[in-house]
Order: sequence, then structure tokens, then C-alpha cells
Amino acid sequence: MKTTIKYLMGIVLILIANYSCSDKDYSLGELTAPANLTIDTQIVGANTANPTGDGSGDVIITVKADNAISYKIDYDASTPLDLNYLSTGTVTKKYTNLGVNKYLITAVAYGKGGTSTIATKEITVRSDFSVDPQIVADLTGGSSKTWMVDKSVPGHLGVGPWSNTSATPEWWSSAVNEKASCCNCFYTARFTFSVNSATKSYKLDVATPDGAFTKTGALTTLPGIPSSGDEGCYSYTGGSSAFSFVPASSGVNPSAPSTSTSILLAGNSTFIGYGAVQKDYEIMVLNPNYMYLRVQGTETGNAWYLKLKPAQ
Repeated sequence: MKTTIKYLMGIVLILIANYSCSDKDYSLGELTAPANLTIDTQIVGANTANPTGDGSGDVIITVKADNAISYKIDYDASTPLDLNYLSTGTVTKKYTNLGVNKYLITAVAYGKGGTSTIATKEITVRSDFSVDPQIVADLTGGSSKTWMVDKSVPGHLGVGPWSNTSATPEWWSSAVNEKASCCNCFYTARFTFSVNSATKSYKLDVATPDGAFTKTGALTTLPGIPSSGDEGCYSYTGGSSAFSFVPASSGVNPSAPSTSTSILLAGNSTFIGYGAVQKDYEIMVLNPNYMYLRVQGTETGNAWYLKLKPAQ
């Protein structure tokens, strides 16, 4: 053992000596930040009569710059910063806020040695959406219906990549009743979805007798959650908010099971299952006895999956 250690130390000393005696100079070259960064946007269906588009909410975005090695983009300055990598510099983004809305796009071009250049562009986009009546009926029971996380089935909580090529919790999937010992509030919370047929408005009431299952600090929007701590149950008295149905923004492969419809919660005081930052829950599967949701997770790049059932 001693011989081996001495042998390794000898090699290290020789390498250090050779390095220190080298006459070569190394240089990264001139570190020039990307220049002439532009954000080109094409709102699908836009014309003189419909300058904000055809109502699909789709926008083709192209980012270009001189001396750029890679690009990242944040699609909306009004939401938490989320820089997405652009592999080609061009992407089609679906904006889902109903009606005509303004969005501020931020693009970052990266050059040699980590140099970067930032540009922004404001766009105005129209999104029209008409929800399938069957989704409303299954979710609300026609008036009001209460749901809960189904701890009796595997995968009632799961984690996978947030991407348009994967729609499964391939990174981790919970076992039956897995969170009972640490975070039983996950199973006792109740989520009541209501519809007012006369006004075509929707409401979510959240009841949490044992607190909210969430993470802390910047990883949740729920009021009163501590700034630091582990994943767990935290004091939260429940809340109510309006919600709307919007086209799903994830853009998952059409072959993946999805209704292409999301539940978008208003404000920051309500959640479904897990108290994350995002409030856009894509409905993957929904029938009168089962609801399978996907939401962008607390950490960038994560997707959280939830299985719920009607409360008894």
C-alpha cells in the first residue's frame, strides 16, 4: 500500500515539474460577446384584419446573433424567470392566456468564455379556446365535485423531464401510500372544483386540515410558507380562487395521452396536490373516476405528475 502511494505521488510530482518548466503560452483568444442579437417573431395567422393572430396562440420565434454559440429564451417576463435552451435558435411557442395579451420575450445569446448578450421584445397575441363540455362535466360533476390524491395506486406522484418529447414520470414514481409517514397532508387535502353554468365561470376551493404539501421559499407561491426547509407539510389554511380552461402549453408529442387542455389557477393562493410555482395543470387523462395531471415542477426542467380520485 505504501509503495503504491509513493508511486502515485511520484507521478504527480513529475507532472507538476513538467508543467512548471513548460514554455508554452495558452490563450482563449479574444472574448467577444455576441453582437446584433435579434428576436424575430411570426404570430401564426396574423394579417391586417387579425394583427394578433388566428387565436391559436402560436408564435414562431427565431433568435439570431453574430458570434453566438448557443441561445436561451424566457417567453414571458410576467412569470418567474425560466430560461429554456434553444437547440436551433427557432421554436414555436403556444401562449395560452385567454383573450389578447402582451408578453415580453427575453433572449440570451452566449459566446466564448461565457460572454453573453441580452435582448427583449414585446408581442401581443390572441388566444381563443373552447373547452370540451365533457371535461367540465367530469371535473365538476355538473356543479361541484371534490377530488383527492389517490394514495392507493402506484405513481400517484411522479417526476420526469419537462419537455415536449416525454410525458411520463421516468425519473421517479411513488409507491402506494409512500408519503404517509412524512407528509400525510398530501393525502388529506381536498380540492373542490365548481362551475357556475349561468356565468360559465369556474372556482377551486382547497381544504388542507393538515397543511399543504410543498417545498419552501422560491419553490412555491403559497402564502405563509417558510423561506427554507425540506419538502413537507406546512401550515396553510386553505384558499379559493377562480380558474379557467386553456390550451395546454407543454406541446407534448400528439401520440402521448393528453386532453391538450389545462386547468389554469388564478392568483397564487391555491394549488392542486402539490404546492408548486406554476399554476398551469395539464389534464393528461380525465373521466368521472380518475384524473391524471402534469404541472411544471418546482425546479426548472422538472414535470410533476399527480393521480387523483373523487373524494369519498
